[in-house]
Amino acid sequence: MSSTAAETTTPVLDPRRWLALAVIATSTLMVVLDSSIVTIALPDAQSELGISDTDRQWIVTAYGLAFGGLLLVGGKIADYFGRRRMFLVGLAGFAAASALGGAADGQQMLIVARALQGAFAAVLAPAALSMLVVTFTDERERAKAFGVYGAVQGAGGALGLVAGGLLTEYVDWRWCLYVNVPIGVLVGLVAIPLLAHSRPDRTHGHDVLGAVLASGGLAVLVFGFTRAADPRAGWLDGSTIAILAAALILLGAFALVESRVRHPMLPLRVILHRDRGGALLGQLLIFSGIFGLFLFLTFYFQVNLGYTPVRAGLAFLPFSAGIVLTAALASTLMSRFGAKKILVTGTAVAVAGLLWLTRLDTAGGFIDVVLPAEIVMSIGIGLVLVPATALALAGVRPGDAGVASALVNTTQQVGGALGTALLNTLYVGAVARYVSTHGGQTALEAQLHGYRVAFLAGAALLALALGIFATLIRRDGGALSPTGGSL
Repeated sequence: MSSTAAETTTPVLDPRRWLALAVIATSTLMVVLDSSIVTIALPDAQSELGISDTDRQWIVTAYGLAFGGLLLVGGKIADYFGRRRMFLVGLAGFAAASALGGAADGQQMLIVARALQGAFAAVLAPAALSMLVVTFTDERERAKAFGVYGAVQGAGGALGLVAGGLLTEYVDWRWCLYVNVPIGVLVGLVAIPLLAHSRPDRTHGHDVLGAVLASGGLAVLVFGFTRAADPRAGWLDGSTIAILAAALILLGAFALVESRVRHPMLPLRVILHRDRGGALLGQLLIFSGIFGLFLFLTFYFQVNLGYTPVRAGLAFLPFSAGIVLTAALASTLMSRFGAKKILVTGTAVAVAGLLWLTRLDTAGGFIDVVLPAEIVMSIGIGLVLVPATALALAGVRPGDAGVASALVNTTQQVGGALGTALLNTLYVGAVARYVSTHGGQTALEAQLHGYRVAFLAGAALLALALGIFATLIRRDGGALSPTGGSL
C-alpha cells in the first residue's frame, strides 16, 4: 500500500478530544453521584417535608425507575437526533429537574423531580458515553478514555455519599439537589463550543412498539426488585411475583418484536455477540454484588459505629481513591495483557475483598476489617470497569453507538436494583433467624450476622461474574477496535 493510501485511512484525531473527555466525565459523574447523594440526605428531607416511612423509598426509587426504564429509549434518541444535541438536552433537563427537587415543598413535588432527573439522565448518560466512543478513534487513546470513564463510574457512588454527608451536615439537604444546577450550567457552556456535532442516524424507521415494551419492561422489572426489597412484601409475596412475571412477559415480547421488525430499536446483533454479551452480563452481576458494599457499610458506619453523615461518607474515600487510581492503570494493563485477563484478575480480587468483609464481628471495626477490604475491593472493581465497558462497546457500528452505550448503563442500573433487593432480603432474613435462635444475644450481633450474610451473597454474585468472564469472553488482545466494525 502506498503512503498516500495509508494516510487516507488514518483516522483524524480531534485536537480537542481530551477537553471533550473532561466534559463527558463531569456530566457522567453528576449522574452517578445523584444515585447516592440523596441517600444520606433522606432522613433530613423526610423530617422537613413530613414524608412517611412507607413513602420515603420513592425518593430513591423514582430516580431508578425512570433512569433504568428509559435508558434504551434514551440511547436510541441520541442516535436518531444527534448525540451532541441530546447531550445538551439531557444536561439542561437534569439541571432543571434538580432545581425543582431542591425547591420541593412536599413529597409529591420531590418524587416528581426525582423521576424527571432519572428521565433526563437516561438521555444524558448514553449520549455522553457514545460521544466518548466516537471521539476517540485511536485504540490506545480510547483505552485511556475508558480508564477515566471507569474511574468516574466506580468512584461516583462513594463520592456521592461523601458529598451528601458534607452538604447535609454543613449546608442543607436541598443542596444535594441544587448542586447539580451550577455544575450543569458550567458543563453546558463549555460543551456547546467544544463537543463536535454528530450526524443523526435517521436512515431507520421508528420502533414505537419496541420502545414501549423496553421502557415498560425495564421499569416494571426495577419496580419488582424494589418491591422485593420491601420488608412488608419480599420475594415470595404475591404482588412481587406478579410484578416480576409481568416484567418478564414485557421483556420477552420486546425480544420477539426486535427479532421481527425491520428497524429494531435494539438490533439483536448488539447483544448476541459473545464478547459483548458476556461483558454486559458480567457487569450486571458485578453491580448487583457491589451495591451491597454501599448499602450495608452505610448502615454499619452510622448505626453500629455511630458515625455522623460526614464521617460515614469520608469512610468510603479509600474505596473511591482506589478505583480512580486502579482504573487509570487498567487501561495500560489492558493494552498490554488483553481485556479478558484483566477482567478475570480484577473480579477475583474483588471477590476476595468482599469475603474479607465477612470477618466483621463485635470486636472488628474500620481499621482492621473495613479499610483493607475497601482497598482490595477498589483494586478489583477498578480493574473490571474499564475492560468491561470497552468490550461492551468495541466494534459497535456508528448507528448503534447510542443504544450500545445505553445497554452499559442499563446493566448497571438494573444490576444495582437487583442487588439491593436480593441482598437486603437476605439480610432481613438472616437477622430474623439469628434473633430467633439466639434470644439472649444483642441486636448488634444480629445485625453483624446479617451484614456477613449479605457480603457473602455479594461475593457469590461476583464469583458468578468471574465464571462468565472466564468462559464466555474470547478476546484477550486487541479488544478496542475502532468503532465502525461489524460486531
